[in-house]
Amino acid sequence: MTRWSCRPCSAGPPASWPPRSAPATSGRSCTATTWCCYDPTTGVTIREETAMSVTEQARRARVAADELVTATRAAKDAGLLAMADALVARTAEIVAANAADLDAGRANSLSTALLDRLALTEQRIADMAQALREMAGLADPVGAVVRGSTLPNGLELRQVRVPFGVVGIIYEARPNVTVDAAGICLKSGNAALLRGSSSAAHSNTVLVQVLRDALVGAGLPADAVQLLDASSRDSVKELMRARGLVDVLIPRGGADLIRTVVEESTVPVIETGVGNCHVYVDAAADLDKALGVALNSKTQRLSTCNTAESLLVHVDVAAAFLPRMLAALRDAGVTVHGTPEVAAFSSDVVPATDEDFATEYLSADISVAVVGSLDAAVAHIKRYGTGHTEAIVTDSVSAARDFVARVDAAAVLVNASTRFTDGGQFGFGAEIGISTQKLHARGPMGLPELTSTKYVVTGDGHLRQ
Repeated sequence: MTRWSCRPCSAGPPASWPPRSAPATSGRSCTATTWCCYDPTTGVTIREETAMSVTEQARRARVAADELVTATRAAKDAGLLAMADALVARTAEIVAANAADLDAGRANSLSTALLDRLALTEQRIADMAQALREMAGLADPVGAVVRGSTLPNGLELRQVRVPFGVVGIIYEARPNVTVDAAGICLKSGNAALLRGSSSAAHSNTVLVQVLRDALVGAGLPADAVQLLDASSRDSVKELMRARGLVDVLIPRGGADLIRTVVEESTVPVIETGVGNCHVYVDAAADLDKALGVALNSKTQRLSTCNTAESLLVHVDVAAAFLPRMLAALRDAGVTVHGTPEVAAFSSDVVPATDEDFATEYLSADISVAVVGSLDAAVAHIKRYGTGHTEAIVTDSVSAARDFVARVDAAAVLVNASTRFTDGGQFGFGAEIGISTQKLHARGPMGLPELTSTKYVVTGDGHLRQ
């Protein structure tokens, strides 16, 4: 809060603020539940919840979850639409807060990829709002019957989807996750505890306040969406220890974050994973098609987990394909880290190390290797892949079938860009993340993956003999 002047407010932000030259009071010395905060350098006014323990926030989330569990689809959809409208209406406020985060990020030498993840433009905010509207049009997973039957003794058995309850999400840099997570949790009947990164603190604070205001306006509990303190790692530790109050924890971010949460959390974790994704160009590939798929997989957006970080080319097509591919990558500003076989086709290739092939770059870099067979490609992916997304370009049905069967990943694509591994692209609406584990949820996690199930057994005075 070093840039923000705060004072207590009990009924929302005041109608006007004092001139920027007026003395500021520190809200941190205030005991009010809500503070009115003003940034004198940007003129942005927000409301921020006072720092309270994660345990207390989790208790409030539990109360909200108990209310959401009986909310109708109409009520939840009205909340989603209200949230979407509020984002659009308060775009200028959100962009101004985001500018403060971007300025701080540049001052702290954040990479271009991280700054891209952090940035919120008017178009990105409009897209976030549209994702919420589209989510409102999706079927409500709560109450859906997974399976059901009448047992021989006449008991009616149904397995139905139910909300988890309270979902904690720990994520880095990307403030759009704040909206996606809040929306998908609401639609699936869950309360969300959001712990973003300090690099997006201004953006997330404003976004959560916008969403909370919209929920209240729609007659839903504000505590269905709460933001945890991002200024200290203690909030992460407390969230990971909130077993019994928090039902499931979802980490979204780099390998270190995910590993820490998986290894240290006592709350059950749905593990998302980093994306060291590959495109394999088979001997039977249409090379024009392969060029388009490989280039799109790498360059459509550099900073996402479904961006291709490695390209494997069958030796039989290397001479015909690699000169064109390397030129296209060079023209796109991508640095190629390649093996000697790749370097033979271009002087621009940087020698690749073993670490290069194991790296999720999230930047304008790609590792490239020539392989002698489909078997070699599969072995390479098995060694370096992270189980996220792998793609093959081939006109051979048998090669495609073999690749799909043998590659162990959450998504395997044939003749299509890795960038399609996405909840929105799959028609799920905004996703909560892409799971690379094998329990409960795998791949893009949409609404059904944010539910558990319960068995409902209906009898007529049945007694077990």
